[in-house]
Amino acid sequence: MNRNSECTSISAHQSLLEGLALNRRGVVSFSGAGGKTSLMFRLARELSKVGGPVLTTTTTKIWMPTLDQSPGVIFSVSSKELLSKARDIFQVHRHFSAGAGQVSSNKKVLGFSPDFVDELWYSGMFRWILVEADGADGRSIKVPGPDEPVIPACSNMVIGVVGLDAIGKPLDNRSVFRPRLFSTITGLVMGEPLTESVTAAAILHKEGIMKGAPTHADRLLFLNKADQPGALESARRISAYLFKRAEKIGLKRVIIGHAEHEPPVVEYHST
Repeated sequence: MNRNSECTSISAHQSLLEGLALNRRGVVSFSGAGGKTSLMFRLARELSKVGGPVLTTTTTKIWMPTLDQSPGVIFSVSSKELLSKARDIFQVHRHFSAGAGQVSSNKKVLGFSPDFVDELWYSGMFRWILVEADGADGRSIKVPGPDEPVIPACSNMVIGVVGLDAIGKPLDNRSVFRPRLFSTITGLVMGEPLTESVTAAAILHKEGIMKGAPTHADRLLFLNKADQPGALESARRISAYLFKRAEKIGLKRVIIGHAEHEPPVVEYHST
């Protein structure tokens, strides 16, 4: 991709499988804010319907999945034990979630190390492993901390997520996770409104949500909550900013949609 590449826009209401253009199998890691968990479980549901088997997990912490999100959860610190239990579950369901344990204080699922996820993948048990690779405490936009995101080396796709409902709102901790760090890397003053160009700058920054993606992985961006007033127009402007310098982070595609609605993909932009 170069600065003279033309961006192709496709306006077509699609499933996530179509919008993301997924291959036959792989490990997909999610980073960012504004709907990662919803997107991950929505994708797991679609994948399980076309065959599976699918594992959803995390390298950080996530809320205990509901039955609508995942038919079951396994806790284990042993890959051998987890794989044995997986064989039993896959007799009934084509998707389940797993973690190393449960945090007693807030009932969150404690995630695995990246190496553990690699081990699960190379077992050959799963067609897909979906990994939530960082947290955002319910905010719509974030800048990763020094040790985030925690992306397994086996990931062949990394999807950054941004919630479009933050556009136009002031830079503070109500919409942005780590707002002062966001201010540092973008130059936006605390309290000033988040614009499309500043949001794009944060995504493109070397310390942005694509940080730590394996060099071999496809990098995609999902602009979520496109059902909000004015959000689709904002998403298109963000996409335009991004594709002027998309080679900086190896961005392959920008998907605009709403993970919790039907259909989840409104349109996408690629080169």
